[in-house]
Amino acid sequence: MKLRSPNLETLFQEVDQYIPAKKNHQPPYIGISANWKDGLSCIANTYVQAVLKAGGAPILIPVITDIEALTAIVNSLDGLVMSGGGDINPLYLQEEPIPTLQDVNTYRDEYDLILLRLASNRQLPIMGICRGHQLLNIAFGGNIYQDIHTQHEQKTLKHSQTLPREQVSHSISLQNTPSKLYEIVDKTEQLLVNSFHHQAIKDIAPEFKETAIASDGINEAIEHTEKNIFGVQWHPEALAADGDEQMLRLFKYHIEAARLFKEAKRIHQQHITLDSHTDTPMIFPDKFNLGLKEGGKVNLPFMEEGLIDTAIMVAYIPQEARDSISLQKATDFAFNRLQEIHRQLELNSSRMGIAYTPQQIYDLKAAGKKAIMLGVENGYAIGKDLENITRFKKMGVSYITLCHNGNNDICDSARGEVEWNGLSPFGEEVIKKMNELGILVDISHAAESSFYAALETSKHPIIASHSSARALCDHPRNLTDEQLKALAAKGGVVQICLYKGFINKEAEKASLSDAIRHINHIVSLIGIDHVGIGSDFDGDGELIGCRASNELINITVQLLKEGYTENDIAKIWGGNFLRVMTNVQKASSINIL
Repeated sequence: MKLRSPNLETLFQEVDQYIPAKKNHQPPYIGISANWKDGLSCIANTYVQAVLKAGGAPILIPVITDIEALTAIVNSLDGLVMSGGGDINPLYLQEEPIPTLQDVNTYRDEYDLILLRLASNRQLPIMGICRGHQLLNIAFGGNIYQDIHTQHEQKTLKHSQTLPREQVSHSISLQNTPSKLYEIVDKTEQLLVNSFHHQAIKDIAPEFKETAIASDGINEAIEHTEKNIFGVQWHPEALAADGDEQMLRLFKYHIEAARLFKEAKRIHQQHITLDSHTDTPMIFPDKFNLGLKEGGKVNLPFMEEGLIDTAIMVAYIPQEARDSISLQKATDFAFNRLQEIHRQLELNSSRMGIAYTPQQIYDLKAAGKKAIMLGVENGYAIGKDLENITRFKKMGVSYITLCHNGNNDICDSARGEVEWNGLSPFGEEVIKKMNELGILVDISHAAESSFYAALETSKHPIIASHSSARALCDHPRNLTDEQLKALAAKGGVVQICLYKGFINKEAEKASLSDAIRHINHIVSLIGIDHVGIGSDFDGDGELIGCRASNELINITVQLLKEGYTENDIAKIWGGNFLRVMTNVQKASSINIL
């Protein structure tokens, strides 16, 4: 670290003449968790130097447990480094301390765990080092050895070296290649590292994989299979600050991930982000509050954390009998769920609004609020009375999904037997009425025959609010390439569904990467103007790497990695859907709003 000459005039002149890069090109802010020693928030300068050398702007986060203050700090960050330090209190793992446990500092543990939770909720790229590596594993559901020398089955190496930190002490082998770590270190299968610990990861957290071990079997590195989160047991910052280029690559990788995340945040702040299909009202049989994290995957806190502007919440009605009593029951239930969504405005008026039109979404975003739109999933709710469609419109319903799993009086379902061979005569009247009122026709769940009949009957473009590509996952709920081409030819849009079974035939392996492949396929097939996102959250939609509204920003990060432009991403995240909605509403011959 070279000092300038101690001359006040020249120092101030250099500062005053410095012209910072434009905001988009400034280095990402990398928070570094601090150690707590003798009442001081402090950190070894090697952490700072490693982040600087890698191109980041290091920010030391003081050891505090004030959640409001830490939230403000984390919201300003683009990435986080969890630093090393002392032992972790085993009470956090519901364990009693063993005799070989060393000094713990529960105050720092609390600080670190709050920090990790806030950062992971916001999908920040996270790099854990030594203690930070172990805490990552704990925070995501894994556990650790309190002391490897007495608890590990094998005879262990000397993991607490007395050599200086910039010197290596033992070798590690890379596992489960390919991995992020394997790529970062240029596909090297063995590394020499330093070592300063006696606690270590025991059972690896769900969704993480082991990427390196020592010769005695002790874990040396883990990474999330989809997110930009990884940890190493050694101290790469000491080696990187001393000139080790291979260790510096770890920090360069992390800073690049932070740079992408920073750009993703900017895009979400600049453009509308819209999730076209959520089933949140379905999971609350009675009253609920969108202002709280009450167990669902879509709520205002999650939307705020993930920078998502709009969610279309649907009144979902399962397909039941079609007699007059059952139809009336379905209609009543749909209006009850829609009314419950409207009630959210009474509870959370300072944070949200009900949007009837695309312009109202823009207005709410400008006011710093989230927009909730309404939909109906399953035209079964219409019963046999077209006037119910008018009533739905007055409540703000933007689209109606013609059917669900099973035929109804409107059309054949993708999961039903042939009854109408497409639309029924009543179904044709339903679509005509929806066209008149400016309600989008949604063909997700519809049979192929119903899809083509709806496409032919509707005067306006139609949508698939939550469907994916059958070419990549052969499921009757997905659209064939021919359907996708026909939809695009009429100006419609398909919203990629994040339901596991529609993304990957091996449902439990379904991941964010799979969803990106569906997007790539559809864009390649029909162009960037006809694809969006309809998560199906709270209707069992979820993927590894994208399980709730706060995680949707991970899609943007991946799209940036794939080379999509800001304009492309803006179209996918709502531009395309709102274009269709705007055109359909403008073409409406009846305005009852």
